[in-house]
Amino acid sequence: MTGSDGAFRRQIARVCAALPGCKPVLCEATSAGQHFEPVNLIIVDLDEAEGNPFDTLQTLSAPPGPTIIAVTSNASVNLAVDAMRRGADDFIVKPVSDSRLREALEIAMAASASERGGLPEQVRENSGTSFQAFIGESVVMGTVYRTIQKAASSTASVFIQGESGTGKELCAEAIHALSPRAQGPMISLNCSAIPRDLMESEIFGHEKGAFTGASNDRDGAAQSADGGTLFLDEICEMDLSLQAKLLRFIQTGTVTKVGGNLARKVDVRFVCATNKSPQEAVQSGQFRADLFYRLHVLPIVLPPLRDRHGDAVAIAEYTLPSIAREEGRRFHSIDESALALIGNFHWPGNVRELLNVLRNVVVMNDDEVVTGPMLALALAHGSRISETANDGDQVIAFPTGRNSRTPPLAAVPAGSGTVRPLWEQERDIIESAIASCGGNIVQAAAKLDVNPSTIYRKRQSWAAGAA
Repeated sequence: MTGSDGAFRRQIARVCAALPGCKPVLCEATSAGQHFEPVNLIIVDLDEAEGNPFDTLQTLSAPPGPTIIAVTSNASVNLAVDAMRRGADDFIVKPVSDSRLREALEIAMAASASERGGLPEQVRENSGTSFQAFIGESVVMGTVYRTIQKAASSTASVFIQGESGTGKELCAEAIHALSPRAQGPMISLNCSAIPRDLMESEIFGHEKGAFTGASNDRDGAAQSADGGTLFLDEICEMDLSLQAKLLRFIQTGTVTKVGGNLARKVDVRFVCATNKSPQEAVQSGQFRADLFYRLHVLPIVLPPLRDRHGDAVAIAEYTLPSIAREEGRRFHSIDESALALIGNFHWPGNVRELLNVLRNVVVMNDDEVVTGPMLALALAHGSRISETANDGDQVIAFPTGRNSRTPPLAAVPAGSGTVRPLWEQERDIIESAIASCGGNIVQAAAKLDVNPSTIYRKRQSWAAGAA
């Protein structure tokens, strides 16, 4: 334990006392580091740690290092992502129940210290290209892979958080595939895609005649997932009245079909996901607190693609050939300028956006190599920014200055009294940088410290406005 308040220390000691082989040792750690006796697990209270708690995490997690659980009263997804990027293996929000703490300690104790020396064995065997259906070997994803492996062996509920397009369903599928329930069914329901009036029937099933259109008995997702995993995506969108019924199902392990009286015993493991903050949903009254604490036992936070350094390029290179085969195209590789765009773009839609942009390039072009201008055009379409101008029947992407219809404006002499619009001055700066780089937009973007796609977008927007 490091930097922990008295009440939480006593709780840790109480829970540890009930776990064989778990002996807590109190020590104060600072960002400057401190000598520790060899330990397998460290709990870092981010609220109490001296100095910068993230520096403390990074110091403690330097390989070879112990498993680290970060604890805080700040229920922030961004804080969770930062903590796991700096080396935390788990993230717990105070106040924490004894059962949640015990579960976290059991999972952490099951992981060997050597496991923290790199990515999971499955990733290393595949040359770092993939883990289950995930692609990428960034440090932050290595932490996610280890967390998935640890959570998979448990029977506790898993709660996955992440922006849209980060792979929450892939995470759920990986947990199921690595769990003792892998031979059982995995049933997925999207709580935001099913009408509220039908959701209860989708989960619990219905008897014949239970409502208009119920012409036959039907098993619900809960019964269909018996012996396996039930994945509830976008769980925070579930209607409050149905949340109460789901809570009763979790507590009793029994389901009753709509229109029926017979309670059936089922054995399912719950995996839930949301792209919202569940804590905020609880505070706003949109999500029941008691249901949240039942489901939020083993949290997994999926980082956005912009924080997975290097993974965007790996995903693009790995998936391009398969996309090309599906579309009957010849593409097989990506040139350096396009790779630079992929690596520098912020990808607000995450992996889903990246795959959609690649498919756009493959469908709209007939070539073997993806180029920077092709990719920039697809990015602009995805962002609903015009990056094209019509030249007869030809659509051109203006990859260099010679194709631009809008030449740079002449500089206004100092003291002339004329104040030019900011966009005009910005255009002059960008065009000047491109000219100085011999028309190379990627180099110009590097010198201006902006994404190359930003330059492509702005130039096409200016050209479209002048057309």
